[in-house]
Amino acid sequence: MVHREQEIRRVLITGGTGSFGKTMLKDLLGKGIEEVRILSRDEEKQDALRNDLRDERVRYYVGDIRDRGAVERSMHGVDAVFHAAALKQVPSCEFFPHEAVLTNIIGSENVIRSGITAGVKSVVCLSTDKAVFPVNAMGMTKALMEKTAAAAARELGPTAKTTVSSVRYGNVMYSRGSAIPLFVRQLKSGRPITVTEPKMTRFLMPLRDSVALVHHAFNNARQGDLFIKKAPASTIDVLVDALKELFGMPDHEVEVIGWRHAEKLYETLANAQELANSEDMGEYFRIVLDMRDLNYKPYFTEGELGTVRHEDYHSHNTEQLDIVGVKELLLTLPEIQAELDGVGV
Repeated sequence: MVHREQEIRRVLITGGTGSFGKTMLKDLLGKGIEEVRILSRDEEKQDALRNDLRDERVRYYVGDIRDRGAVERSMHGVDAVFHAAALKQVPSCEFFPHEAVLTNIIGSENVIRSGITAGVKSVVCLSTDKAVFPVNAMGMTKALMEKTAAAAARELGPTAKTTVSSVRYGNVMYSRGSAIPLFVRQLKSGRPITVTEPKMTRFLMPLRDSVALVHHAFNNARQGDLFIKKAPASTIDVLVDALKELFGMPDHEVEVIGWRHAEKLYETLANAQELANSEDMGEYFRIVLDMRDLNYKPYFTEGELGTVRHEDYHSHNTEQLDIVGVKELLLTLPEIQAELDGVGV
């Protein structure tokens, strides 16, 4: 099979000024891509990125994915779309759920349909573990984004010019708004580290793995596939202890502040029913799209035969890292290395 990335010249990244977008952008430029387009509504971040990179292969489009016209203007002539634009903060979406609907569902529909109309080869939509058994508005809207992508893929069918797929992953370490940079700031400023529930578990995945997951989806997706990156996890108290040891502050104060709105004790990346219709690809799961539609008899009269023999895949039953393992993983992050250099550790 021809490596699909050899066939692309222009890529659009929605939400391209975010943590994932910037990492993917630099990765694509390093691979010699001809043109990368960034669509985002934050002109200040675009200006900072422009001044940082100074690369003529990058083109910037100011616009919101809620605006179908802005999406279409950025899409013309593109070969692949990596859709990362979203409202991602759980508390923000919880208090402003309609805003999450407008961006995460309607905005995603705009991206997917514009990609199909423009004839792009691949649209890869980025989702989250919070979309599985969602208990908060962010997870609910991301789950509906996945359904939106699946519906479009089902309509297109396997022979269409455009392949629509999704990826789902857990917490990205040191991404904007995540816990690790907050804990580091609290350590360095002498303030107590604020923890909601020490025994919560969370997946731990570096940004580079999220980029690799999207590349894997682009290169391997069949119509409607959803790919999941397997990842280790740890409890929050183990993560905090690992950071305290790395920064030479083992006795730093920790304050337990209680649960935030709509938090989970653990995060689930795939449920048992999905895994029953999956392919284990080693580092990844491929969840295969159910191509049935409403126009068939068994939907109404028979249902599916067979029993689900899997269990959910979540941060309680994946590989659990101890303090040493978390420290080793943290030390692979350039941001942690820079922070440690700054304190002379």
